Amino acid sequence: MLENKTGIVFGVANQRSLAWSITESLASAGAELAVTYQDTRFEKKIKKMAGESLEKEPLTILCDVTDEKQVDRLTQTLENSFGKLDFMVHSIAFAGKEELEGAFINTSRDGFLKAMEISAYSLVSLSRALLPLLKEGGSIVTLTYLGSSRVIPNYNVMGVAKAALEAIVRYLASDLGPRRIRVNALSPGPVNTLSARGIKGFTGFLEQVDQKTALGQNISGREVGDTALFLCSDLSRGITGEVIYVDAGYNIMGL
Repeated sequence: MLENKTGIVFGVANQRSLAWSITESLASAGAELAVTYQDTRFEKKIKKMAGESLEKEPLTILCDVTDEKQVDRLTQTLENSFGKLDFMVHSIAFAGKEELEGAFINTSRDGFLKAMEISAYSLVSLSRALLPLLKEGGSIVTLTYLGSSRVIPNYNVMGVAKAALEAIVRYLASDLGPRRIRVNALSPGPVNTLSARGIKGFTGFLEQVDQKTALGQNISGREVGDTALFLCSDLSRGITGEVIYVDAGYNIMGL
């Protein structure tokens, strides 16, 4: 499905991360991939993961999205290695642990700004940086969550950041539509990832959601990965500016 296509996945941290599930799905469909890591300590881990589960090792690139020089080097590396990109997957979010517990009203200024920069603005900055490489008919995919539109206990500032991210998706879709570049968001249900476990009370919430989805179960990372594969492929060529839920129907339920 993605033979002869190239793309990049931002946000791989470990084998449980949704970014890695997406990487596996894209690789299995034949894509040539690059993945980024924020800190040098992650490089060996990602290479080990790739060697164990992927047929072809992806290009691994250091990139802290808050560092413009690193983003510039990333762009140059991709141009030298691939020449062009067919898709970009943005799976980046961060908020300090202290911001993910208690009352939202206690959110600190620094915590708010950091969450917004990393979790929302980075989609703008990365899309702009990689735009010269994104070919006509390309796809940009990001990850959001239901906490953007509903109050989820302890999700706090991340819910506000995800609301901003979804607005960014719509504005980018409008900006890039004339170039036939699609921009969409996936909204997965809760998955037991490292970042999710940083939210106070997450384990109990995961168990509660399991009982309330329309399908009567939680989702897996690979289900998210396969939906990302659809959005990165030509099968989704008529879809842009959308938030697509991958949550076993939890978002449609009233009680």
